[in-house]
Amino acid sequence: MSDLDIKGLFLKHASAVQSFLLRRSNDSQLAADLTQESFLRLAEQGEGGRIDNSSAYLYRTARNLLIDHQRQQLRRKTDLLADEQLAEIVDAGASIEDIAAAREGVEALQQVISELPERTQQIFHLNRIEGLTHAEVARELGISDSSVQKHLAKALAHVMAHLEGDGEQ
Repeated sequence: MSDLDIKGLFLKHASAVQSFLLRRSNDSQLAADLTQESFLRLAEQGEGGRIDNSSAYLYRTARNLLIDHQRQQLRRKTDLLADEQLAEIVDAGASIEDIAAAREGVEALQQVISELPERTQQIFHLNRIEGLTHAEVARELGISDSSVQKHLAKALAHVMAHLEGDGEQ
């Protein structure tokens, strides 16, 4: 794919791809960044002439980049939460009230997790508590990687919804 082809595609599709991403993310800066990344990937892949439908490739790439970004954000939120709770429990200088509050938080988290289906709980435990990767969990349980991801997304959405609900009360 030549530079002229990329420039033409950019002029023709950039604002539509960016609007597509903006509708799904509500973040104009993220939409702009992911639009540029989508065109960069198109340029990289197009050099070998391996793309039949450039506009479809752009939208699919943009959508996949947004999904990846959202997954990373969700993982960061839950990773930070776990670290903060652990720090509160481990902190030897914490007051009795702080330790009690941290224990209540852990108990509340355990309660929220117990509301999930057993298989989802098992996958959550293997990934978040034992630290297994998605692929390792999939091998351990004899399921697909995408099934692991779906269970984790369900578990994390449930936990986050509960935590956000507590923050508003």
